[in-house]
Amino acid sequence: MDYTIRAGVKEDVPAALNLIKELAVFEKEPDAVLVTEEELLNDGFGKKPLYGLLVAEHEGVVVAISLYYYRYSTWKGKCLYLEDLVVTETMRGKGVGSALFEATLNQAKEDGCRKMNWQVLDWNTPAIEFYKKYNAELDGEWINGSITIREK
Repeated sequence: MDYTIRAGVKEDVPAALNLIKELAVFEKEPDAVLVTEEELLNDGFGKKPLYGLLVAEHEGVVVAISLYYYRYSTWKGKCLYLEDLVVTETMRGKGVGSALFEATLNQAKEDGCRKMNWQVLDWNTPAIEFYKKYNAELDGEWINGSITIREK
C-alpha cells in the first residue's frame, strides 16, 4: 500500500471534515458534528491554532487524519491529546492507521510531551485491539465529564 503521512494544510480541511462526519456515523452519532469547515480552518490554521493535523494521503486523496492538541497535566507536564484518528473505511486494515498513530506519537516526542492521551469507546473492539498492540494503558476507572457550552 502506497501512502504518505504529512502535516495537514488548509486545503485538507474539507477532506478532514468528511472523515470527521464518517467517524460520527461509525460512532452512531451522525447528527452530532456541529463544527463547520470555516471553524476548522480558523481554529487549525488561524492566528492562534487550537489543533494540529496530520494526514495520510493515497493517490492524492486524504484517506486518514490525526487531529490532536496539547494539554497540560499537573502531574506530567505537557501532553498531546489525540482527539481523533480516523481512517476511511476502505483503507482500514492496510497499515495507514498504524503509520498515522506512530507519526502522532513521534510528534508528541518531538514536541517534548511526556504523555499522549486519547479515548476509545468501550464497544469499539477493533480500535481497542489496535491500541493494545502498542501496550497502551486503557483505563476504565475514570468517568468522562463534559458540559455543552453552546451550539451553533
